Amino acid sequence: MTGLILKLAPGERVLINGAVIENGDRRCRISIKTPNASILRLKDAIHPDEVATPVSRVCYDAQLVLSGDTDPAQGSRNLLQGIEQLSRVFDDRESRDALTAATEDVMAGNVYRALRQLRRLLPQEARIFARIA
Repeated sequence: MTGLILKLAPGERVLINGAVIENGDRRCRISIKTPNASILRLKDAIHPDEVATPVSRVCYDAQLVLSGDTDPAQGSRNLLQGIEQLSRVFDDRESRDALTAATEDVMAGNVYRALRQLRRLLPQEARIFARIA
């Protein structure tokens, strides 16, 4: 197993298994070898006050699992339920692919990958809301 490679910019922070780690003044590369480690780039984190849309809500649920702020089993159930609800709205091929991949990632216990897939839906969701506004 090769693990996850994190490339961090100077001063970038990341949450790994509940600990906030801040990079120094140079770019660095960190190799995470522990399987199923909970990892969240803080620059990608959604603040609770910013959770205002269905996709951001499901992304936030994934964040809660990654940060250790929710039970992993319950968090996975919430994620799968949220993904199913999103699949009722997003019917284009690219979104369906992202939702399918996110479902598979959650089922495999890879919440970080699922979050990356779900984040792909944020621009599409913004376009939908812009059309109906």
